[in-house]
Amino acid sequence: MNTTGQSGSGVTVRRLLLGSQLRRLREAQGVSREAAGYEIRASESKIGRMELGRVSFKERDVADLLTLYGVTDQSLRGELIGMVHTANAVPWWHDYADVVPAWFQTYLGFEESAGSVSAYEVQFVPGLLQTEEYARAVIRLGAQGAPEHEIERRVEVRLRRQRLLTGDRAPHLAMVIDEGALRRPCGGPEVMRGQLAHLLDLADHPGIELQVMPLGHQGLGAESGTFSLLGFREPDLADVVYLEQFTTALYLDRPREVAEYRDTLARLREEGLTPDQSRKLLETMRQEA
Repeated sequence: MNTTGQSGSGVTVRRLLLGSQLRRLREAQGVSREAAGYEIRASESKIGRMELGRVSFKERDVADLLTLYGVTDQSLRGELIGMVHTANAVPWWHDYADVVPAWFQTYLGFEESAGSVSAYEVQFVPGLLQTEEYARAVIRLGAQGAPEHEIERRVEVRLRRQRLLTGDRAPHLAMVIDEGALRRPCGGPEVMRGQLAHLLDLADHPGIELQVMPLGHQGLGAESGTFSLLGFREPDLADVVYLEQFTTALYLDRPREVAEYRDTLARLREEGLTPDQSRKLLETMRQEA
């Protein structure tokens, strides 16, 4: 495996920060994305992807954009152009490009950069909280017919993501899991007992809040579907909502849309079982599995 370069967190934060700076400078000068794209011989959508930190940067492109945006201060120009190299470092998931689609690589970068990860899950235990056996069962279910080596590489990716929980910059997790996801017999009774025991261990972690949405609940949870909300430590970075679909994903960062999902998550947490009640339910389910 390639061990060169910086961590995924450092790469993504720098891409996001550089992109947000370029967007702010462009908007301050009233330059359209189309005009900016023309300046660097690229499309309007390429400028959008650069500003969202979803593509690598070229020093020449950044320099040309700074000139277009009227940035003449040599210190600022040097700082922003200097960010290009670190923003282009290769993250760990590059080694798994054969099993990690590009749209999910974007999420991995956001996840490793986040200071908080909040989610509502209706189908399975969230990936960050899965045991190896449960993850293998879920991946097999979603990739039926895939060769065993591919299944194992996907499992490796999921377990690699979980190192976040023990790192120096571990994000705060707030997870609301539908009870139906916990009662779905994924992998068989032994796998489910292990997964429920793991959730009980995680529930005691000071940086993790687990809540269960009970069966029969007819409130907001019945309509919202699965989603994640990622917040960042850097004040210049806007929160992002992640909506995974069958073969792609949506990333929302418009303040109004993010606010709607933030309010939805707050209501789900109010309507779900409390962390203590959730812990008791998990213990009961573990004994019954």
